[in-house]
Amino acid sequence: MTDLRPGVRLEALMPDPITPQLTADWNRPQAWKLNSYEDSGGYATLREALAREPGSIVQAIEDSGLRGRGGAGFPTGRKWDLLDPDRSKPRYLVVNADESEPGACKDMPLMMASPHKLVEGIALTCYGIGAHHAFIYVRGEVLHVIRRLRQAVADAYAAGYLGRNILGSGFDLEVIVHAGAGAHICGEETALLESLEGYRGQPRLRPPFPAASGIYQSPTLINNVETIASVPMIIRNGPEWFRSVGTDRSPGMGIFSVSGHVAHPGQLEVPLGTTLRQLLDLVGGIRTGHQLKFWTPGGSSSPIFTADHLDLPLDYDSVIQAGSMLGTRSIQVFDETTSVVRAVLRWSEFYRHESCGKCTPCREGTWWIVQILQRLEAGQGQPGDVDKLLDLCDNIAGKAFCGFGDGAIGCVTSGIRYFREEFDAGMHTPARELLPYAASTRHASAPAALTT
Repeated sequence: MTDLRPGVRLEALMPDPITPQLTADWNRPQAWKLNSYEDSGGYATLREALAREPGSIVQAIEDSGLRGRGGAGFPTGRKWDLLDPDRSKPRYLVVNADESEPGACKDMPLMMASPHKLVEGIALTCYGIGAHHAFIYVRGEVLHVIRRLRQAVADAYAAGYLGRNILGSGFDLEVIVHAGAGAHICGEETALLESLEGYRGQPRLRPPFPAASGIYQSPTLINNVETIASVPMIIRNGPEWFRSVGTDRSPGMGIFSVSGHVAHPGQLEVPLGTTLRQLLDLVGGIRTGHQLKFWTPGGSSSPIFTADHLDLPLDYDSVIQAGSMLGTRSIQVFDETTSVVRAVLRWSEFYRHESCGKCTPCREGTWWIVQILQRLEAGQGQPGDVDKLLDLCDNIAGKAFCGFGDGAIGCVTSGIRYFREEFDAGMHTPARELLPYAASTRHASAPAALTT
């Protein structure tokens, strides 16, 4: 297996050589401490940037081609430019740290190991866009992450990197770490704003968009943790450096979470455009004696792929063209022992539970999807059930109040597209007989080469 320690270059397998940046200090003792971050050059970029024109920060991010690392992949610089130019109201930055997608696990370890990367990114971003208040909205269940962030913010205040007159520049910035209430829907940016203001976490009608009327009805920029944490390295090294890895339309590197039936699950920082085959090589391959069956490129809300997509470049545009989305780059890998019906049912149960109930397509549609999938898993399907599932999905797609509905049906429609025979078998054979569940949970200890 390739050595993945920070500082080791991955020329052998990656389309572009890369030295880890976001994850460079993950194995350093007490990397989360302020003095450790400063020893590796932390906050030097902020000190230098405060002597520059704020507009140059925004221009550098736009020139870098950085795309949002939270799911949609919207160009970050363009999003910053969309903020209402009217300065009669204050501007705000909100960092979306509500990582609750099944399979997603990149932002939490980033905040645990390198919280000051995020804090410095917040300071640089706020200076660039002219915001003097920032919020980090963290999923409430991850108390350990919340405590670490709050300590990092407190240390940054004490060192003069936050607060009034930062480093003598005259720039003021207040940062608040906010614990969410534990609802997946609060990952949707307008539901997050509702929750942050103290209301029930449900999405808002748009327009107006947050860039014009966000928190407290003021212009608000909402970005993912990894997006903001990427700002310091771009400002430090320059847009051309960032564009030297990745693809033309999806430049840079990103953290991929690989879980499931692989030898060594974990997080990998690689250039966008890396393929699943290359990622599997890095994690030791599929577990011994088994073959890849299906996988998610962007968590459970992204339509699944099969072994036929092993060499698909994992960048935003290529994945969309292939019928899915890169999303949070949460790659869940399943081998031939896994029932697609059972996996889709478990994901659908999650979405039924997490639906906020504001709109009928989600509230009712996710409930009915689960009822039908439960019958099919039990081998008690009724004639027309599979087509009824597709019809339900069609009545949710593009018709829900927010993007939650589209995310909830991706696994269903793609599961049927690639493995309809398993759903049809649910008319007469329980999934546990077709694919015994004991085999899907028995893990081998030794790494294995990928087989297809």
